[in-house]
Amino acid sequence: MKQAFIEKLKTLASIQGTPGQEMSVVKQLKEWFTPLADRVEVDHMGNLYAYLEGKKSGPTLMVSAHSDEIGCVVRDIDNRGFIRIERTGGMIESLLIGRKVNVNGHFGVIGVKAGHLQTPEERKRIPSIYELYVDVGATSSEQVREMGIEIGDPISYISEIEHFTNKDLICGKAIDNRSCCVLLLDLFEAVQDRDFTGTLVGVIAVQEEVGLRGAKVASYKINPDYAIVLDTIPCADTPDSLGSGYPVGIGRGPVIPALAGGSVRGNIMAPQMKKVIIATSKRLEIPYQLAVMTGATTDVAAVHLERDGILAGAITFARRYSHSPVEMADVNDFEKGLHLLKELVGDMNTWGSLPFVE
Repeated sequence: MKQAFIEKLKTLASIQGTPGQEMSVVKQLKEWFTPLADRVEVDHMGNLYAYLEGKKSGPTLMVSAHSDEIGCVVRDIDNRGFIRIERTGGMIESLLIGRKVNVNGHFGVIGVKAGHLQTPEERKRIPSIYELYVDVGATSSEQVREMGIEIGDPISYISEIEHFTNKDLICGKAIDNRSCCVLLLDLFEAVQDRDFTGTLVGVIAVQEEVGLRGAKVASYKINPDYAIVLDTIPCADTPDSLGSGYPVGIGRGPVIPALAGGSVRGNIMAPQMKKVIIATSKRLEIPYQLAVMTGATTDVAAVHLERDGILAGAITFARRYSHSPVEMADVNDFEKGLHLLKELVGDMNTWGSLPFVE
């Protein structure tokens, strides 16, 4: 499973798909899901739905992952051909400077003022995103537009998925969350015998990085009995985060976020779903990590609020160096996650109504 997972991830992560611009990613995923599902749909927003019926009728389980990666858009093009930018998602200024980027299919670099020309104060300061610019090798705004670049076009990191000496450790851009798109695809491959009761709906949601937007629309459309959101989650197993009180690391199994996000944009996982996921993990002897992460959230924060309230949980996977061009993960975590997901799908007819009060 691991090598095939990595190869599909390499393909998917290499495709540009920033929030609202996920078309090429969705096109590839539609091609991959079509032979594995009874039917595949894409809505006006860009959400992909793959339906698979079990051997008997029963509950509907929605399992989702988001297709978008953090990025920027073209905000302005000056008369010398330099491009000003705006972020879409959690782009960090300090990680943008001097990077290679894809500007709507064209090579570019984020400019950096020569160290020889910087004052001592400038060397200590991180420029605002509104001071940064992209150089695509043009000399005028007309040349930029002749390249097919317009205001609003997407900008993303150029950073391929690569291995460490330990082949199970991977690094690159868009591991958040193309890794879980591949995991959802692998789940569909794993249940082709349809040995489950009910309906499995795989959802690839758009625009998670800018407000969980696609998941909201998808959840309303499907109105499932249960939902499981797949995503990656920041971890704290590096020297700069040890002792943070957030004991999550790569290679230690799937992460179950009991609480994610703060205030109104967060989620306290439904205790019924948390209980089911933990019980299944224990029965299968799959190591798992419990987490409380107030600084990040997943699509489950939108999913659980739709209709009459949807019983929803999340299974996430630790990644180092979040929202950077060098996100890092351990493929073994996803392999364990696939085993857990397959069992959950097979058992969903036994969950009953999962009442809040017994």
